[in-house]
Amino acid sequence: MNKWVQKVVGDIEPNKDLNLLLIIGGLYSLSIALSNTFVNVYLWKQSGEFMDLAIYNLATVIMHPITFVLAGRWAKKIDRVVVLRLGVIFLSIFFFTVLFLGENAGSFIIILGALLGIGTGFYWLSFNVLTFEITEPETRDFFNGFLGILTSFAGMIGPISAGFLITHMEKLTGYRLIFAISLGLFITAVILSFFLRRRPAKGHYHLMGVFNIRKKYKPWRSILRAHFFQGIREGSFIFVIAVWVYVSTGSELALGTYGLIASGVSFICYYLVSRFIKPAQRKRAIFIAGIILYGAIFIIVFELSFTLLIIYGVIISMAYPLLLVPYVSLTYDVIGNGWKAAEMRVEYIVIRELHLNVGRITSILILISFILTLGEQTGIPIALTVLGLGHLIIYWCVRGIELPISKNKESYSVLKKH
Repeated sequence: MNKWVQKVVGDIEPNKDLNLLLIIGGLYSLSIALSNTFVNVYLWKQSGEFMDLAIYNLATVIMHPITFVLAGRWAKKIDRVVVLRLGVIFLSIFFFTVLFLGENAGSFIIILGALLGIGTGFYWLSFNVLTFEITEPETRDFFNGFLGILTSFAGMIGPISAGFLITHMEKLTGYRLIFAISLGLFITAVILSFFLRRRPAKGHYHLMGVFNIRKKYKPWRSILRAHFFQGIREGSFIFVIAVWVYVSTGSELALGTYGLIASGVSFICYYLVSRFIKPAQRKRAIFIAGIILYGAIFIIVFELSFTLLIIYGVIISMAYPLLLVPYVSLTYDVIGNGWKAAEMRVEYIVIRELHLNVGRITSILILISFILTLGEQTGIPIALTVLGLGHLIIYWCVRGIELPISKNKESYSVLKKH
């Protein structure tokens, strides 16, 4: 894989663990792209109410950070690969539960949302910590960009394949097949995880200590604020748009087509961004992407059609790589320059995730309030124009971040005596 990757990305020389982590991330993305895209549609078809979807997703984003806190504690005492496997197990239980409940799944949306939140919480805690440990500042843009390429590729083939199967098979049979494929991908990811070098964490679990350093370490405070506003958009957009595509067409295949086109554009853009955006250009890229992402909302809030949704999907698929590659890399650099970064890497990831999910919870609660007040037809579009500001605000949170130039990533002088 090294030779092929080097041809794609240039001078970067990935190591074995970095390659394995990329493959595991790609398998996870493919399994989620196959199945999770259609779970919201599957549940919506049972009730026809966006409110039910909001409650389902609210349960997910509540259990996700709670699990993150627990997973963080276990990651300090148990190998993080074990935590990753726990995530895969809970995700498997989630998909099996959806299948078992069948047409009654809509009556258990809180349980299903909780299972998904627990699974993703365990998985992403482990994956994020391993990302921080395995990558360095000079390889982070490559890693995040290449992972974006894999995610985009999964987004291309996953939804269109699942949509085709569901459309051309008996509905329940199609869902069962794609969930079974997802399970196989999860199992493969677990097997590959055994080849990752163990990286035991040392010390105690100092969650509040890492949270409190935001008072002295301004870049950390800025990044946490940025993640809250990132969650403000993601919390609601992540499920509303997918269901809108289905509502406007009545076809799972159309939803798969949307995913294919959007992810195809994203695939190309992730490659370009990871190859050409340099660290000095990160903030400018985040600013431009934020403007594009917010402006794209107005394409779909006034009139809903499949054509307009496709245009929207293409535009945001160009903008997201421009935002996320530099933004994620900047986040890890801020953590890397923080107080006892190597020793407290788990706590940094947990605190970051808590802020992101508080934003997501806030987002869904705002959406629910608009639906209750104005109804679905009026409330949802207005809510999206408000919540869509989240990614635009990220730039104003991070624009003042200046990191010291030091070979020691943990030597940030302000924090030496914390």
